[in-house]
Amino acid sequence: MSASFAEHGYLLIEDFVSEDWCDRLAQRAGELVAGFDADAHRTVFSTKTVAHAADRYFLESGDAIRFFLEEEAVDDAGRLNRPKELAINKIGHAMHDLDPVFSAFSRQPQLAALGGGLLRQPLLLQSMFIFKQPGIGGEVSWHQDSTYLYTEPMSCIGFWFALEDADSSNGGMLAMPGAHKGPLRKRFLRKAAGLTTETLDETPWPDGEVVELAARKGSLIVLHGLLPHYSSPNRSLRSRQAYTLHCIDGAAHYRDDNWLRRGSHLPLRGF
Repeated sequence: MSASFAEHGYLLIEDFVSEDWCDRLAQRAGELVAGFDADAHRTVFSTKTVAHAADRYFLESGDAIRFFLEEEAVDDAGRLNRPKELAINKIGHAMHDLDPVFSAFSRQPQLAALGGGLLRQPLLLQSMFIFKQPGIGGEVSWHQDSTYLYTEPMSCIGFWFALEDADSSNGGMLAMPGAHKGPLRKRFLRKAAGLTTETLDETPWPDGEVVELAARKGSLIVLHGLLPHYSSPNRSLRSRQAYTLHCIDGAAHYRDDNWLRRGSHLPLRGF
């Protein structure tokens, strides 16, 4: 398994978690959304406009549980054009530490064993519940996770759990096998003037194989932090819910200029 990960930059493990666990996470996410005041916070998350980068609500979400909206769920006046439970893009970014259901899921023994086999001192840094709403689920452009969660040396690994069937029809994931062996192209980081994206390497994405990572409910996709991956808009009538957990190695240096910060009241923990 580790050899395949080193060669391709990803793993697709079917039936890693039970359907019951998938349903429990979806139910808990629904409960959290029910308690969300959509009139108080209307931050839109989009990888195309990156407007959220200037929003304090997003900036200070590294040690909180916060809610971000789909771009097409908000009209020109900033009002929701549909019920909030159908307008949410994602919840983030410390669910794994602040919510007991997501914490228990994130620290399952089989996941701890997998993480421990890939990182020397795995620390759980970021978590997100992604809704990929029917009809309006936003595109996630080609990117590398280490752009957003940078360590020296680079150590970011993503664990992406399919809570519903995910394929090309509802915004499933695409990846470039082996392209994690190339450089980190960009960094999304804090500067004095705010968050910015800085180009590190002009090397274009490789003109090679692209694979669809179709994942049945309960599957886990493990992503190297340098692996380019993408998901298309969801124009179907069904959602594509997923839970993601990003880990870094405690033996690596997590730069202070990373966008995601944690307060001293919530230090990073492992599995």
